[in-house]
Amino acid sequence: MQKFIARQPIFNADRSIYGYEILFRSSMANFFDGSNLDGAAASTADNMFLFGLERLTQGHRAFLNCTRDFLVRDYPVLLPKDRVVIEVLETVKVDAEVLAACLRLKKAGYLLALDDFQDSPQLRELVAMADIIKVDILATSREEQIRLARAHSKSPIRLLAEKVETYEDFQRTLGWGYTYFQGYFFSRPEILTRHDIPAYKLNYLRVLQAVNQSPMNMQHVSNRIKEEASLSYRLLRYLNSPAFFLAVEVHSIPHALSLLGERGVRRWVSLVVVACMGEDKPEELVMLPLMRARFCELLAPPAGLADASNDLFLLGLLSAMDAILDMKMEDVLREVAIRDEIRDALLGKQNPFRQLYDVALHYELGEWDNVEQAAALLKINVDAIPALFLQAMDWARGVLSGQQVNETAAT
Repeated sequence: MQKFIARQPIFNADRSIYGYEILFRSSMANFFDGSNLDGAAASTADNMFLFGLERLTQGHRAFLNCTRDFLVRDYPVLLPKDRVVIEVLETVKVDAEVLAACLRLKKAGYLLALDDFQDSPQLRELVAMADIIKVDILATSREEQIRLARAHSKSPIRLLAEKVETYEDFQRTLGWGYTYFQGYFFSRPEILTRHDIPAYKLNYLRVLQAVNQSPMNMQHVSNRIKEEASLSYRLLRYLNSPAFFLAVEVHSIPHALSLLGERGVRRWVSLVVVACMGEDKPEELVMLPLMRARFCELLAPPAGLADASNDLFLLGLLSAMDAILDMKMEDVLREVAIRDEIRDALLGKQNPFRQLYDVALHYELGEWDNVEQAAALLKINVDAIPALFLQAMDWARGVLSGQQVNETAAT
């Protein structure tokens, strides 16, 4: 049976990763059914072992949604207390059994989080045991968000702002004293006083443009790379790592280009450029475009777009460039010459490329109903998607760590 996985990062104040909320379903039907939340929670815990916590979270905390039945049956104790956060769903009715179960978890050393918190007298005993309170900033008023921050400013409870959609949301809740942040803010551009690209990053973008010209001019690409010393060093270092399967040591930029060939140059230079441009960004933001690029490439054959796999790889790679460069996507795309189909897809215009990108994006976010609808447009078998996502995630992590990665395309 196929397993469906999504994860959303949870950030610290410095925008480093604190943990991931892990979302599982055993099938698309589970999402629509909604009648077996207990089964979904049990499936989540079981699948954490199946997929491996290290693989899913790279050593960070995993936030696990827990129902009443899951709690009172003491299922959370099957998971390592130093690697998970037990998240009590807002649908759980707090009674003596639930309080007793949470107390057992606390005494055993587990962290407790309260999901979609709405303050009420009935929750006081549960709040007293909580380590983290999650506040949906779209579902609560600004006054309530401030009140909660003040109420817990001197307590050991940490506040987590959910649905943080913009950089302004992040800065505001951070200023109020919130500790953790979950939402889309990390993939949106920050508002700066000006939108010029720093000179060295403009060099990277020009290299990206050069490798995606058709036909590619190898001499032009080589010259562009040589203009940026840090990029030359990074490219040579990456190409000499086990991730690239090269049988000989690379000593120069022209030598590297000749060994890789046109497709390899386009692919690997693109990866290095993204890594270089994201050096001052959270690791998750650098991994995101790499994972999306590979995910979109792997989705191309089942979508009947195998001939466009290189273009879809580039689309995924560029999809987070607005956040990496702190710019609007429209401004980023003015700096790089790409196919109209890619440009239109990144700007939200509907075409087959955008439809495939929507499949990837909805799957990342665990929006299972949208995944099924988007996949149906391209006649993609949804049962094939989970394995492709995990393959893309492993590949991106391998590239960033310099480990050998499997380049076998999905069939």
